[in-house]
Amino acid sequence: MTAASVANAGAAHASSPPVLSSPGSSSHGSPSSARGPLRAAILDWAGTAIDFGSRAPVAALLGLFADHGIPLDEAQARGPMGLHKRDHIRLLCQLPSVSAAFQARDGRPASEADIDTLYQALLPRTLQAAKETTVLIPGLLALVAELRRRGMRIGSTTGYNAQMMAEIAPLAAAQGYAPDSIMTVSDVPAGRPAPWMCFRTAERFGVYPLSTCVKIGDTVTDIEEGKNAGMWTIALARCGNEVGLSEADLHALPAAEQAARIATARQRLLAAQPHYVVDGPADVIPLLDAIDGRLARGEMP
Repeated sequence: MTAASVANAGAAHASSPPVLSSPGSSSHGSPSSARGPLRAAILDWAGTAIDFGSRAPVAALLGLFADHGIPLDEAQARGPMGLHKRDHIRLLCQLPSVSAAFQARDGRPASEADIDTLYQALLPRTLQAAKETTVLIPGLLALVAELRRRGMRIGSTTGYNAQMMAEIAPLAAAQGYAPDSIMTVSDVPAGRPAPWMCFRTAERFGVYPLSTCVKIGDTVTDIEEGKNAGMWTIALARCGNEVGLSEADLHALPAAEQAARIATARQRLLAAQPHYVVDGPADVIPLLDAIDGRLARGEMP
């Protein structure tokens, strides 16, 4: 699979990996009623569909900055999660401690050239880490089955680029997950929180208005992306970036600490004002009827 082949999956289903089709071959659907029902769901990848705890991006960032002699802790690395990885690095370089480290090392703050160097070095690290953590999050396939039963299209957006997704997507497909469309930061002029990946996905599906679509993700920028696109938004608290632990590590904690970490994650996500916050993918299923009901009553995202 080439990097380009993740751009659009046409009519792919969970048993087959995404297949390339040109932008001109989008399905031209008719407009759906603003009163619903939902016609498409757009999911994030790491922390939402694969990689419980969204560990791959963090491991890659921590190793990268350490190799360049720049101190960075996990909380700092997770802060801008969900953005285009170049934008993520740029924001990290603006942190006072990181900026001071560049000043001490180079006699100046990080430049755009430094950011580009870090970004290019990050890509192979992230890809390797992502390949090692491409395990479907529990409950995802149940959600996919329900979306298929309803006749909804399944799209995806990500802060990963097309080259990375070309290697990650087949690993997910082998476990039963192949969304109809994979839109990456390589396909749009700007990543999240801009809505362009959602717009491109809806265009490929021929689905509008976007009030009949729902965005599902585990980061603040996922929610901002969906809201900026005019979609319903559902945040996942337990399995994603805000808790930031593998499923095994989370289970190993005392029940009270587990609950406290998940509660903190919920509060951080609620600050972005999603329409709903739940623990994981399977918890989205009952919300589909809830959103359909709100649409039928004339409510908008």
